Amino acid sequence: MKVVLLSPHFPRNFYNFAVALRRLGVAVLGVGDTPYETLRPELRDALVEYYRIENLNDYDQLVRACGYFTHRYGKLERFESHNEFWLETDARIRADFNIAGPKPPDMDRIKRKSKMKQVFARAGIDVARGKLVRTLKVAEQFVDEVGFPVIAKPDIGVGAAATFKINSGAELEQFFAQKPPVAYFMEEFISGALYSFDGLVDQHGELVFFTSHFFNRGIMEVVNQRRDMYYYSLREIPQDLEHAGRQALAAFGLSERFFHIEFFRTQDRLLLLELNMRPPGGLTMDMFNYANDIDLYQEWANIVVNNQFSVDYTRPYHCAHVGRKWHLRYKLDYDAVLRNYGHLIVHHEAIDRVLAPAIGDYGYLVRSPDLAVLQAAIDGILALA
Repeated sequence: MKVVLLSPHFPRNFYNFAVALRRLGVAVLGVGDTPYETLRPELRDALVEYYRIENLNDYDQLVRACGYFTHRYGKLERFESHNEFWLETDARIRADFNIAGPKPPDMDRIKRKSKMKQVFARAGIDVARGKLVRTLKVAEQFVDEVGFPVIAKPDIGVGAAATFKINSGAELEQFFAQKPPVAYFMEEFISGALYSFDGLVDQHGELVFFTSHFFNRGIMEVVNQRRDMYYYSLREIPQDLEHAGRQALAAFGLSERFFHIEFFRTQDRLLLLELNMRPPGGLTMDMFNYANDIDLYQEWANIVVNNQFSVDYTRPYHCAHVGRKWHLRYKLDYDAVLRNYGHLIVHHEAIDRVLAPAIGDYGYLVRSPDLAVLQAAIDGILALA
């Protein structure tokens, strides 16, 4: 089997996908824009060949890379980045080289929030009211319907980039005078707790792994207000959350993919925000593993090669990502955090600057079977001076 991984070194933990495939005898082929010698040794060892191009946004260069791989190794059977930014590129390559997986016609409902909302609505899933707003007049009509505040976000966007909370008519006019030149989707503002439903489906779309995370604040707040944040996995998944997550998966018909679905829980409603057709960001893949003592990188590879999910999981731990921001002053310095909570910290590292605005400049993964113990560690790590 021949699998091409696009930018296999980013994010840093995703080199594990190449390693897992290689263990199963797959010919793993990499395409990236970073020099081969700068790849970590484990990734270099897992790659049968690496094709460096100058600009990953230059589609012609990607086509030449895949043409070269096809000439040398035969038909390519998968092309994958596991990255939101490259989903459309992945789809184009799959179509041009007749590779299994999502194709360009699938992208509108996955990438465009307006189209995604229509899919959810047709499936009978409760969602926040929203509208594609190209003019101030249309936006004003929507506000007349739902009231202020409203959230304006790019119809195609990732990680709360260029997302705004608009509180008044004056702010709405200012937004349209200064907004980026892209299509915007406007939603009613929902005050509630943010949860995710995350997991993996096999080649037939069967749900083989799922979990859920609670987030202490929304990504928009973290990015726009430069705040720190945390999120942790649940050991027991609420029944309504699992039901709504399964509904969303059925509506989209995903197969052989990780997914990340976001929900707001209010006092009396559970509203679906959006679905992402890729692994959750940052260190969440590692959180899956630490919370369950399993290897989801390897299980994904098992599904790609054999369509088998070979482990049982019982969620014996809560696992939290605790993200600090460099500009904030904390009570505990680096050494004190490790002294006080080192027995609970299973991993810690500086976060790549591309991801840092949303999840922190430095991340600690903390786990415990006891949520109270976990929360006390989170509070201690994020306590401000």
